[in-house]
Amino acid sequence: MSKRLLEMVREHKAGTPVGIAAVCSAHPLVLRAAAAKAVEDGTALLVEATSNQVDQFGGYTGMKPADFRDLMLKIAAEEGLPADRVILGGDHLGPNRWQKEPAEQAMAKALDLVAAYVKAGYEKIHLDCSMACADDTLPLSDEVVAERAAAMLAVAEQTAREAGLANLPVYVIGTEVPVPGGAHEELGELSATSPEAAHATLAAHRQAFAAHGVLDAWDRIIALVVQPAVEFDHLRVIQYERAKTTQLRQVLDDEPTMLFEAHSTDYQLPERLQELVEDHWFVIKVGPGLTFNLREGLFALSHIEDELIPAEQRSDLRAVIEAQMVADPGRWNSYYEGDPDTQRIARRYSYSDRLRYYLPDPVIAEAQEKLLDNLTAVDIPMPLISQYLPLQYDRIMRGELTADPRALAMDRVKDALRPYSFACNPTKD
Repeated sequence: MSKRLLEMVREHKAGTPVGIAAVCSAHPLVLRAAAAKAVEDGTALLVEATSNQVDQFGGYTGMKPADFRDLMLKIAAEEGLPADRVILGGDHLGPNRWQKEPAEQAMAKALDLVAAYVKAGYEKIHLDCSMACADDTLPLSDEVVAERAAAMLAVAEQTAREAGLANLPVYVIGTEVPVPGGAHEELGELSATSPEAAHATLAAHRQAFAAHGVLDAWDRIIALVVQPAVEFDHLRVIQYERAKTTQLRQVLDDEPTMLFEAHSTDYQLPERLQELVEDHWFVIKVGPGLTFNLREGLFALSHIEDELIPAEQRSDLRAVIEAQMVADPGRWNSYYEGDPDTQRIARRYSYSDRLRYYLPDPVIAEAQEKLLDNLTAVDIPMPLISQYLPLQYDRIMRGELTADPRALAMDRVKDALRPYSFACNPTKD
């Protein structure tokens, strides 16, 4: 499937503004919804595991790269999506997880990390060494970042060849990488990456790749990560303004196999996503927006449960999530400031969706399944679906969707994917 990405880049370069959405989530219902949407669209599905979710030690999901691969391929098969239409990617691969360690130690783990991803068959590798380690001098220079990325690429190439992989990986590089999962602070106005900074990044990486003897992989670098001035924080989304990127868009005109990759595109309007792809952001990533929509769907179903299920039999999912997040605040309390009421609203509804880190919790997962089982056992009155899930109500009325609670939750996730399908497939009716 890496060949398919290269073909799509060539197609885009030839004048057809195709793109591809990168689904960055490890939640099974999100992955299932994404696979089902790819079946509906007749397209390939790019799913990326992030370095803090999945690593050689298990990440916060408990999954190693091979585990996540097996999960995704199992879900794809169950949804009728052939394995040869699933593209696996590794996102933010580098010393991200080990920033508190000295650079030598952190990078040794990063090299093992990229080897584990490639060996497991991941074909799109984002080399991200933009984060500083414990003994680094700030700010990191382009040369330091590029040198570390080149070392990782050399390991990836060697691993692919030793494993006898049919297709060598494709790569993404870039030093202006937004913080994974959205901004941690309230945002002001954003500026796009300057053309000078983008050119400097390209030059530093080309030199480093040559020094490591891997410059022959340059034609498989499909994207450069730059900031198109889009982002979101807890309460605000900054929409794309193409006037800010007029000069930046020309940076890759002389790179026949390279386009841009945009991170943090969650919550962009469909027409803004379409403009991004038209302006050569070939890969547009979505992550928190998917679990944000899943949470909306699950919360809506929990309100329906309150109306239909006796109190002693309810899952009380909303209360269970709140209790677990308050009892274990480590994954949200450094991000959500303010008084207790402000923090409570942020825990539940923030765009940055720190709640997603708690969904794998066994207590929460059990409550989620109880909610879905409770509502599967009853007939949900259509007026209740209209009240809490109006978009899904319309699709049921048109015969496009059933009232099954799992189907309703998945379709709410598809609502986050539909703008990406619109933006990335300009030739699709």
